[in-house]
Amino acid sequence: MSKQSFLKGTLILIIAGFFTKLLGFINRMVMARILGPEGVGLYMMAIPTMLLLLTLTQMGLPVAIAKLVAEAEARNESFRIKKILVVSLGITGVLSIVFTVSLLLLAPIIATTLLTDTRAIYPLYAIIPIVPIIALSSVLRGYFQGLQNMKPTAYGQVIEQIVRITLVAVLSLAFLPLGIEYAAAGAMLSAICGELASLLYMVYLFKAKKPFRFRKQFFSSMKGEKKTFSDLITIALPTTGSRLIGTTALFFEPIVVAQSLALAGTATIIATQQYGLLVGYVVPLLTLPTFITYSLSVSLLPNLSEAVAQQKHMLVHHRLEQAIRISLLSGGICVVILYVFASELMTIMYHAPEAASLLKIMAPFALFLYLQGPLQAALQALNYAKVSMMNSLIGAIIKTSAIFALASNPSFGIMGAALAIVVGFVLVTLLHFASIAKTTGFFFHIIPIIKLTLLIVATGLLANLLNDTLFLTLSYTVRAILNIGLTTTFYLLGMFSLQLITKAELQLFTRKR
Repeated sequence: MSKQSFLKGTLILIIAGFFTKLLGFINRMVMARILGPEGVGLYMMAIPTMLLLLTLTQMGLPVAIAKLVAEAEARNESFRIKKILVVSLGITGVLSIVFTVSLLLLAPIIATTLLTDTRAIYPLYAIIPIVPIIALSSVLRGYFQGLQNMKPTAYGQVIEQIVRITLVAVLSLAFLPLGIEYAAAGAMLSAICGELASLLYMVYLFKAKKPFRFRKQFFSSMKGEKKTFSDLITIALPTTGSRLIGTTALFFEPIVVAQSLALAGTATIIATQQYGLLVGYVVPLLTLPTFITYSLSVSLLPNLSEAVAQQKHMLVHHRLEQAIRISLLSGGICVVILYVFASELMTIMYHAPEAASLLKIMAPFALFLYLQGPLQAALQALNYAKVSMMNSLIGAIIKTSAIFALASNPSFGIMGAALAIVVGFVLVTLLHFASIAKTTGFFFHIIPIIKLTLLIVATGLLANLLNDTLFLTLSYTVRAILNIGLTTTFYLLGMFSLQLITKAELQLFTRKR
């Protein structure tokens, strides 16, 4: 099984993540054209429920598997790897059955009572098949990541998006004559088909590449494996706790937003449309750079776990510094573009210029979000998953309380929900960073921060100037694309000029270990 270095594995995931995000945006643009804000709102109302169920089903096992497999691989214990996989499949298999049945029974209550829109029941029913699919794929993904082979995860992401984007228009349009709620369910079914295609690819790859006979003595491998079960649970439960807090907060988010907007006097249909603008249009753009930070997080966890197991403390600090710096660099240009070109992006992509004000107010704070993933992965790799969980809990409570307080105020409305979400970004990231600094003594040098701040400010000023003066005779779309291209070019040149990333470091992305 091929193994990549930290930076090379990250690069593979970044490239795949870029194409995945690009295809994902095309997918959302197609959905926006077919479903409109109301249909997207119904679709997005079901997403938090799906994420909550998947978090409960996976129970943090992908992280635990990746960490334990990385440690076993470092010790050349292939028999140990098989036991980890067998026990993990047993756990996720039981959980997927329980939660599939639970959703089938609870979907009417969730749609009618909590989401205040009975039409949400159809996309809720549509997500039921995804639970066992994700349960199995998460185990295989954790296995490959533990081996520090990021190609299966990367290729699986691309396959999933290709299948989804191929089917989303077909299924949405096929169900649209029955009503907007059925079209939203059709869009959800396209996502399930994509996940299934990704799973089949990883199963094929696992069968072709595994270094041991997996089915032989499968059930007997579970016997007497209390230690493996205990090791998995010790890592998985705090990780689950952290993710469960996030997904539970996300589950309650549309509920709290809907109820708060109702208190502010907003009609149900209008509230659904506004929620669709916020989480269906604005948030996906805001989270664009997370394909880079997610890639860093996935590569960072097994790499740090291996370094900790081998007691290479200097390498731990070096990897942390690299991950944070790359996150800030990739996020900086995105913050500038999202803020300066908010109106252009919302108009060109979704024909929804009314959502630009939401994007503008959230964009400057998104830099904290881009740091959050790598910091959380570092805490998990360093055996501080419980600390990460508590940080997430504090952030979730503050964010949910802020949504209710601000969105229920007629003066704020949906803007209050946007402000509350960025409060959550900032708070959790600061808590994560403080925890790492306290437990490891890690600190980030001030000079790169000053350089990056100056670069972001200079790029923002240039972007504003370009947007006001250049290409005014060209079409709206072409002018926006050219100005964004010039802004990005300036940022990249500044990044190399200020030596925020060096040529020698770039070469490490492709150098074999």
